[in-house]
Amino acid sequence: MTKIEPVVDVNELSRISAGTTVEGNITCNGDVRIDGKVKGTLYSTGKIVVGESAQLKGNMLCGATDFWGKMDGDIYVKDVLALKSTSVVNGNIHVQKFQVEMGAAINGSFSMISEGDFDKLRDSVISTKPR
Repeated sequence: MTKIEPVVDVNELSRISAGTTVEGNITCNGDVRIDGKVKGTLYSTGKIVVGESAQLKGNMLCGATDFWGKMDGDIYVKDVLALKSTSVVNGNIHVQKFQVEMGAAINGSFSMISEGDFDKLRDSVISTKPR
């Protein structure tokens, strides 16, 4: 039996590279890779990967995330949050499932949420963003 591999379009991934700074709110329907700096609300229906050199200030809302960088603000994750050993989060975390590696720093509170709770929190956070 022949295994069929899914076709992946590299353009389906949005990327903010190291050395890039973005100020403002970002909304994306696909996956995102952050290695630069983002100041504002970052929202993705997909997965957000935050690299070791990434620095985020604001709120982050997503379906899932692998997090190695630094965050000053709150994180809202519909499914799984994986905090890696180099991650530093100065803010509150709202998540359905999580994994934390030894060495990760969390300076804030955790709350366990359902998918329905995520949708309500997302609507609240997104609707209060500055225009």
